[in-house]
Amino acid sequence: MPGLDFDKLFAARLHAARARPYLATALFALHVVESRRVPTMAVDRHWRCYASPAFVAQTPVEELAGVWVHEVSHLLRDHHGRGDRVALDRDLHGPGERLRMNIAADCEINDDVYGDGLARPAGAVCAADLGLDDGQLMEDYLRQFQLGPYTQGMVWLDCGSGADGLEREWDLGEDGANGLSRHELDAVRFRVAQGINARPGDVPKGWRRWADEAFHPPQPWRALLGAAVRAAAAGAAGGDDYTYGRPARRSAGLPGVILPSLRRHPPQVSVIIDTSGSVSDAELGSALLEVAAIGRAVGGRRDLVRVLSCDAAAGVAHPLCRAEGIPLVGGGGTDLRAGFARALRTAPRPDVVVVLTDGQTPWPTVRPPCRTVVGLFPRRSSWNEADPDHVPDPPPDWARVVHLG
Repeated sequence: MPGLDFDKLFAARLHAARARPYLATALFALHVVESRRVPTMAVDRHWRCYASPAFVAQTPVEELAGVWVHEVSHLLRDHHGRGDRVALDRDLHGPGERLRMNIAADCEINDDVYGDGLARPAGAVCAADLGLDDGQLMEDYLRQFQLGPYTQGMVWLDCGSGADGLEREWDLGEDGANGLSRHELDAVRFRVAQGINARPGDVPKGWRRWADEAFHPPQPWRALLGAAVRAAAAGAAGGDDYTYGRPARRSAGLPGVILPSLRRHPPQVSVIIDTSGSVSDAELGSALLEVAAIGRAVGGRRDLVRVLSCDAAAGVAHPLCRAEGIPLVGGGGTDLRAGFARALRTAPRPDVVVVLTDGQTPWPTVRPPCRTVVGLFPRRSSWNEADPDHVPDPPPDWARVVHLG
């Protein structure tokens, strides 16, 4: 059986780079892996491109060029990371839902891929095939269609884990050869964004939008808060015990020897909600939404999250069952030092403390023995009727601060 025709495949990549010069850096960053298990061509999240010898042999160079651009578009637009986040947020799991993500991701990119020198391969999915409008994002398309009779002809689609985040049996994985590091990926994306901004008149609207976000990424405070909590939780949940349940990767270099790996214990998170009179009902409602998001940020383990309300005194720490069922009692003055003291006395002691407040409070003078994240509600001025010129102390330097709203 003949092997992969690398000359033909690389000729198609050169054609793609000529047709879309602003994507050349990304196209040539992909490392090709011959694989007879992929139906056509596919990518993984580490920027390896798996190519079927039979597919390459039967596909014209002009169409292969379009496939090159299609696959690298999945990676540049982070469809694997976005697919993971959507799966977690909307509880979408299993091969069927990942196929829907692949189709939705194809709809997002294919209106920008073909034409102007790139031929559309037979079977390439566009939004119009599903009766939907062009110009939307993968997350939007996912809400608008389900698998059914009109998608039966799309079941062959498999652009790999780089398109939807679900690892395939042919993936070489994080430790496989020729994958790009995180810094290398960032450098590739930056170079592509530079190329797009250098020729805005020749670039489709979808790519211009992507490049703008690459240079000036949106900073939604909920995403920042979630990222801060996840970072604090990851740092707190260090490996402090050994287990043979998952052998260490170093065992591969020592035949016949099984080495234990470090076990990571899940972190305990305490959330202190400011319920003083300076915090509005709307902000308390928003705080409850953030409590639910914090539960998702630690992998959905609600048993790891405890919530307590605090004004001048701290309430009882409640386990997180349903965020809307947590009583928020208060309305007086503010002294979150009591909340810190109560949280640190709770067993098991928290690894991470998250504070949701307007900042009108004194802060502990001693750094707590855990990581701290402070979510600050916006305030234009001090809320102190007795002293209109009062300026509250900012959160201490040892806290990671995220401005909310």
